[in-house]
Amino acid sequence: MDYTHCTLCPRRCGVDRTAGERGFCGMGDTLRIARAAVHYGEEPAIAGSFGAGAVFFSGCSLGCVYCQNEAVSHGGLGKDVSPQRLREIFLERIDQGVQCIDLVTPTHFLPSLLPALSPKLPVPVVYNCGGYETVETIKALEGLVDVYLPDMKYSDAALAGRLSHAPDYPEVAMAAIREMVRQTGPFQMEDGVLTRGVLVRHLILPGQIGNSLGVLDFLSTFAPGEILLSLMCQYTPMPQTKNLGDLSRPITREEYDAVLSYLWLLNLQDGYTQDFQSVGQQYIPKWDLEGV
Repeated sequence: MDYTHCTLCPRRCGVDRTAGERGFCGMGDTLRIARAAVHYGEEPAIAGSFGAGAVFFSGCSLGCVYCQNEAVSHGGLGKDVSPQRLREIFLERIDQGVQCIDLVTPTHFLPSLLPALSPKLPVPVVYNCGGYETVETIKALEGLVDVYLPDMKYSDAALAGRLSHAPDYPEVAMAAIREMVRQTGPFQMEDGVLTRGVLVRHLILPGQIGNSLGVLDFLSTFAPGEILLSLMCQYTPMPQTKNLGDLSRPITREEYDAVLSYLWLLNLQDGYTQDFQSVGQQYIPKWDLEGV
């Protein structure tokens, strides 16, 4: 795996990023980071009492039309760093007492990330991604990542194509999550903090209850104790969604209750749900290059 014929994500663009070519993620062959700071906005099992050392990477292999981090994921905001500097950033956050190192959307920088993760860090490493990953990429992380924190955004292929330009998302994400679970085994907790395992996030989208029910069907195929689930109702309309029908509004109480009812019906007890009032831009970090 390298940048000369890039196949790091399922899009397999095949561009030579070392020669200035750009694929879907829009990034070159140099690490770019938008923020590296203590972050309390993750699930309690990730942030714990002392926060996660969250490192936000610029660029993204998904093109979600409702993205809350548009300036970073698609706008390219960030600062270039070397793998050596990235390692220093990890250690600086650890010196601050964080519960883990939280790598946010890092896949398209994998060749530069791997050396920064070795030797193994003394706190859990969390791989925080959109779920749109190849099995080969996940296998390359074995032994270096302790906790996988993927999204499972879609069970509906047509919806995935329309909203994230990835109609193959459901089967790709399912295969990736199964590989994550194979690597980590059942989740392990210490003092309320996830030290090993897989925590799958699903964001309920307005007007798309059927998509959410399909995601829960998939997650119900895992044995009790194998994964944690975070069911999120924090969808927040962004300026670019104002003319996109249901995406221009938050989800309704009725939509959330319908998905919650199905979650209880499937007996998906391990994990987290959100307070229905969890909507707003307080979940969006400040893109000020802190810690970079």
